[in-house]
Amino acid sequence: MLIVYFVRCVYVWEFICLFVVKTTKILKNMHEYSFEKLRVWQRTRVFVKKIYLLTGKFPDREKFGIISQLQRAVVSVSSNIAEGSSRKSGKDQGYFLQIAYSSLMESLSQLILAFDLGYIKEADLTEVREQIEEISNLLNAYSKSVLKTKDA
Repeated sequence: MLIVYFVRCVYVWEFICLFVVKTTKILKNMHEYSFEKLRVWQRTRVFVKKIYLLTGKFPDREKFGIISQLQRAVVSVSSNIAEGSSRKSGKDQGYFLQIAYSSLMESLSQLILAFDLGYIKEADLTEVREQIEEISNLLNAYSKSVLKTKDA
């Protein structure tokens, strides 16, 4: 049962990611910047949308608390990936990717707290943890690749 659920989540996650990427290409007929082609940025974009949908269900009293903090943290992940990709040196790119990773971990911490406070269900936490794990792996691989090729 758990394996079937996981496979279904992965399939749905892949479908959503592909939908977002294809929708972006359909909506605009403009130049595509390098960060938009990065799989890690594409995954983060979907993750940001998921978090915004989740935080929309939080109590209004958290509007200027955990909602704002969590939304800013997840946006920081994608923003730092984009900004880092525009830097010329591997060291500069690595710096922004490290900030992106730190913001990702900040997001996880806040999501765990949101679960503890009863704002999200266990299934939601499990789903976003899987997304965070994938983004984390992609970020680490991208960071290693950038540091290896840019400063070699």
